[in-house]
Amino acid sequence: MQFKHTNRHGFRLGIVDFLTFGLFFLCYMPLGGLQQELDVILGRRTQRYWVAYLLGIPTLFVYTLVWMARIAEELKAKAIELGVEGPYTSWWHMFGWNVFGLPLMGPAVATQRFFDTLNRVERKLNERFY
Repeated sequence: MQFKHTNRHGFRLGIVDFLTFGLFFLCYMPLGGLQQELDVILGRRTQRYWVAYLLGIPTLFVYTLVWMARIAEELKAKAIELGVEGPYTSWWHMFGWNVFGLPLMGPAVATQRFFDTLNRVERKLNERFY
């Protein structure tokens, strides 16, 4: 699979997602191809975001945050495996910025780092295979 979206702007995506209470990513994950890309990169079928979102509602979105933090940690491991230079996203980076960051800026910073790592991993995989 060749990755076509290797320059996603995570900060903007994070702000939009925050302002829409996570509803933006309900559409973006499947329609933007992000869910499928994560499956290919991580080598397994990841839990669908909509499931994590629904399970997050009764837990005040703690479940959704932990789900995203786990994906971030797996992405970091993949980046290290491929020899992609840091800084990387990580479990603590995703969780910490979302919980302890400023209300709007924290989630945007966490999402920026996540997509920065994702973009670099996808570019590296494109170099390797195409």
